[in-house]
Amino acid sequence: MTDFRGQDLSGSTFDWTDLSGSTFTCASLSNTVITGTDLHHVRMRGVELMDVDISGELTDVVVNGVDIAPLVEAELDRRDPRRSRMRPTDPDGFRQAWDVVEEMWQPTVARARRLDPDQLHASVDGEWSFVETLRHLVFATESWVGRCILGDPSPWHPLSLPWDEMPDTEGIPRDRGVRPSVEGVLALRHDRMAMVRRVVDGLTDGQLASETDPLVGPGWPPEGSTFPVQECLRIVLNEEWEHRRYAERDLAALEESTAT
Repeated sequence: MTDFRGQDLSGSTFDWTDLSGSTFTCASLSNTVITGTDLHHVRMRGVELMDVDISGELTDVVVNGVDIAPLVEAELDRRDPRRSRMRPTDPDGFRQAWDVVEEMWQPTVARARRLDPDQLHASVDGEWSFVETLRHLVFATESWVGRCILGDPSPWHPLSLPWDEMPDTEGIPRDRGVRPSVEGVLALRHDRMAMVRRVVDGLTDGQLASETDPLVGPGWPPEGSTFPVQECLRIVLNEEWEHRRYAERDLAALEESTAT
């Protein structure tokens, strides 16, 4: 155990660092950026949280005695009632959910096409560009539908993009420097969305209640793992919903920068 008592660690970078079980007392975490980090079972007492922006999966998050996770979920559903349809439980529900995905991305893509193509390769506040977002959704679809449900041991296109914190994995492409054409990425994205459409259109109660076969070969998810088919499809729905929200946020920023 290391004791950093009275030391100035401001500006430090903790990348793939295990801080589990640590204690922070009278510590300054102002202006801190935390990304892709495990915060399970964290206890905060006597803290000051002001001007804080949190985005992620919230479960059993108690603030001043109130579990705020259900409140956040209810407010997000209120803002866009279609969101509740991203939690289907039967084949028809999954088909309807994918209808929503297809419908909600159409105006987003149209909005993106009104911008200069170079802007769609631009990062906003360090986040993925619009093109990188589409490439990541291609990866998610290939991994959870192509690999898990359809059994393709290596479904990834060279332009597929895993999440940034994922360790380099044999067989999975990871080219952040490439600048493919917007239309080329949209065509790839359309092809992978059509793959999901075929799966949900043929989905039966029995298939939805089943588990995938053990995965073969290196990749993501890991070799040998199995998953409920319903979980695989829900992961894809969640990826689609959240990344479309991020895309809309960043497109608005790009439009504003163009206008000024």
